[in-house]
Amino acid sequence: MLPYALARPFLFGLDPEVAHELTLHTLAATQHTPLQLAWRASRVDDPVTVAGLRFPNRVGLAAGLDKNARCIDGLGAMGFGFVEVGTVTPKPQPGNPKPRMFRLPQQQALINRLGFNNDGLDAFVANVQRARFRQSGAILGLNIGKNAATPIENATDDYLTCLDGVYPHADYVTVNISSPNTKNLRALQSDEALDGLLSALAKRRQALARQHVRRVPLFVKIAPDLDEAQIKLIAATLKRQGMDGVVATNTTLSRDAVKGLPHADEAGGLSGAPVLEMSNRVIAQLRAELGSSFPIIGVGGVMRAEDAVSKIAAGADLVQIYTGLIYQGPALVKAAAQAVKRFKSAASHA
Repeated sequence: MLPYALARPFLFGLDPEVAHELTLHTLAATQHTPLQLAWRASRVDDPVTVAGLRFPNRVGLAAGLDKNARCIDGLGAMGFGFVEVGTVTPKPQPGNPKPRMFRLPQQQALINRLGFNNDGLDAFVANVQRARFRQSGAILGLNIGKNAATPIENATDDYLTCLDGVYPHADYVTVNISSPNTKNLRALQSDEALDGLLSALAKRRQALARQHVRRVPLFVKIAPDLDEAQIKLIAATLKRQGMDGVVATNTTLSRDAVKGLPHADEAGGLSGAPVLEMSNRVIAQLRAELGSSFPIIGVGGVMRAEDAVSKIAAGADLVQIYTGLIYQGPALVKAAAQAVKRFKSAASHA
């Protein structure tokens, strides 16, 4: 594998969003070519069945890195057991004004306020259909959201449109109600709004399952900035509405861990190392509320292999990486998958 340590100084010398786009462009242009050998890694074999799906291993890519599903195969070649792409919205939208992505290297963190910038549902689905990742036995998650211009009271319409579009092509679908960068979106996590949205999605999923003769699991992605009472309510609603899993968590609005650092006061969601403990707290409480068998994907602050293990120890079934990939490079994927496999093996023999 090409040492990421050689590429990182060059990438970190660029504006964060320019570096991000350059990386995605390179992956898209070189996937399925011999150049893919530069970052390709063998996939750790650690199969597990979660939400009725057989994952080749427990480490996946979080949504947000590949919003338009352009690089599914290139990213999958890094050894992920599953890849989640999006968030996609029904119509294309530019997102928030630039600059909107900031590095905080002292804390191995990022702040972004991208705002669901994407090419829209039609382009997204076309890219998903071109990908070969699922043919290798790996799992593909598709993450859906609402357009910024859609009033919050009409948000359900956008989610239903996206669910209709992605359903035939997804192994699971994640409902993103926790990005801090779309106005009022997190209001959908409140009791009544969440109940209404998930009820509508559950009903539509029943119709789609009959139409496609296949039941696709629905996951809900929540924020780390929730108190115990809110988590309790969300857990009860997930179970009541027949959701298949929860992704915990998205980025945080808290700045406690980065106070005084350059860019710390920028608006947006903070990801990376500072989110680890917040995310793990939510995971642990969800596990206590939801019982032992309800699927939880843990995401937030996985910068080292040990961090992935901490998510499993907190109660997650699967783990996702995003900011850690930017700071540590593709080698983190295999290291995390190996560490989680060792941990689960030791736990089963204890």
